[in-house]
Amino acid sequence: MDKKKIGVTEVVLRDGHQSLLATRLRYEDMESILAHMDSIGFWSVESWGGAIFDSCIRYLGEDPWDRIKNIKSKMPNTPQQMLLRGQNLLGYKHYSDEIVFKFVEKSKENGVDVFRIFDALNDTRNMETAIKATIDVDGHAQGTMSYTTSPAHNMQTWLDLALKLQDLGCHTLTIKDMAGLLDPYIGYELVSKLKERIEIPIHLHSHATTGMSTTTAIKCIEAGLDNVDTSISSMSMTYGHSATETIVGILKDTEYETDIKIDNLAPIAKHFREVRKKYVDFEGSLKGVDARIITSQVPGGMLTNLESQLKEQNAIDKFDEVIDEIPNVRSDLGYIPLVTPTSQIVGTQAVINVLNDERYKVITKETQAILKGEYGRTPADVDKRLQDKVLGDEDPITCRPADLIDENEYKLTKEKYLKSLEENNIIVDDTEENILIYTLFPEIGLKFLENKENKDYFEKSPTQLSEEKNGYYKVVIDETDYLVKYSQTDEPEIINGNSNSELQSNNKPVSDETGMVVNAPLAGNIFRIEKNIGDTVSNDETVIVLEAMKMETTIKTPTNGKIKQMFIKNGDKVQSGDPLFEVV
Repeated sequence: MDKKKIGVTEVVLRDGHQSLLATRLRYEDMESILAHMDSIGFWSVESWGGAIFDSCIRYLGEDPWDRIKNIKSKMPNTPQQMLLRGQNLLGYKHYSDEIVFKFVEKSKENGVDVFRIFDALNDTRNMETAIKATIDVDGHAQGTMSYTTSPAHNMQTWLDLALKLQDLGCHTLTIKDMAGLLDPYIGYELVSKLKERIEIPIHLHSHATTGMSTTTAIKCIEAGLDNVDTSISSMSMTYGHSATETIVGILKDTEYETDIKIDNLAPIAKHFREVRKKYVDFEGSLKGVDARIITSQVPGGMLTNLESQLKEQNAIDKFDEVIDEIPNVRSDLGYIPLVTPTSQIVGTQAVINVLNDERYKVITKETQAILKGEYGRTPADVDKRLQDKVLGDEDPITCRPADLIDENEYKLTKEKYLKSLEENNIIVDDTEENILIYTLFPEIGLKFLENKENKDYFEKSPTQLSEEKNGYYKVVIDETDYLVKYSQTDEPEIINGNSNSELQSNNKPVSDETGMVVNAPLAGNIFRIEKNIGDTVSNDETVIVLEAMKMETTIKTPTNGKIKQMFIKNGDKVQSGDPLFEVV
């Protein structure tokens, strides 16, 4: 009997750690296992895109272009796959068609073979340029449906979307189930009907958060699914994905075949089992299944990010309130699917609503953009009162948003880039890759390029911690070994090695003259200061733009007056409650 071949895409190098470890896995912790992974026979390995680019330049101090080049050099026999946000590329806004073409071209040159292309609103107008660009460079264009459920979505929604993506020239189609909402029987029905209507192969990407992903994958395979995403067992489940070994094992000795030997996966599982111990501080709290996700629809990666963000705001006790608020914000914004960047937009707005004890007292720039139509067509109408609050007398955008972008955006951005390098005395190679880093992330990208050789500017590599014997741990800090005795009931005791730490206060001076001090509502970075000391300001006028949780939040003056003091400068990191400025 001829067996049907089921392709397997291994996601541990991208979505596996994005979902479980807040996208913090460093290249140094994957390099030694890449050659072995190349020998397995995966259909592809997802290793780039998504939040990788952002995390590399924001936290890790790694050049994202070097990462994909290095991975491809170690895995020449395995197609490398990236997740691309259509017209958003890897940023949080739309870019011109020229920039999309340049980014796809450079991605292909540096090692990407398969481009999984999606739009957070499932607006195909926002995917068509990236699909065409991929086809033009002989890449594999994988059209993507961001699966969700709501009063605005039904079976016909997905069948119509699949046909549009096939008509745009996609080589394959992916059902992207980022929150684990696709239940096995609906999955079976969906794949069965898709197989009746489209000719291109179908892939499934599903998260394990609700506990349904493995069963759903098997039912979809029975319905005709061609490929499935998995993550190696030691980096699977909870916020992540079904285990690679589990899917391979279930399909063994059936009418389906993956052509992957399960024993060959053991070294990969062992490698990441050890590596994961280093990143314990980035782990989420979920230990099993969270059925609340069926209601809140929060994707796995979004959950870990939310927990991390709330810890930064010293507000982890508000986690349940934020989870309850997310469906309300999503409804207000037209039942948009929760996938980057919309998951970040909805999640951040929900956090702000909860922390301020007032809904939409502060509206992020990105939430305003959704309401204005700058991201595209929402599945349902947005809340009219909220939209009117943001639009004022303006009309919402109804055309393809990228049609409103200056066609010379790349040229203008390059000019700003070169001017910024000169003004800041930054010396870097004059490459299109560096220009694209700046194009996608102007502030963060410039800081990365400025500090590329200064590792102290970025997050330190996680401490290596290993138990030598019962209660005794070896801790490696800055290449120095320490033996530490630790228990849950006694204070840690350093048996050998040295410990020297200084505590520094984050408190900033506050004027003792009569005035009103405005404090940071959230922890974050000072993105832009729009007023100077001595400037006259009107009530509700923007003074500072704060970047918190990767979104821009405007800090406005609560009264008329004059700026007396500024307690911060551009680029400063602030904690919730830190004084920002004083108005008198």
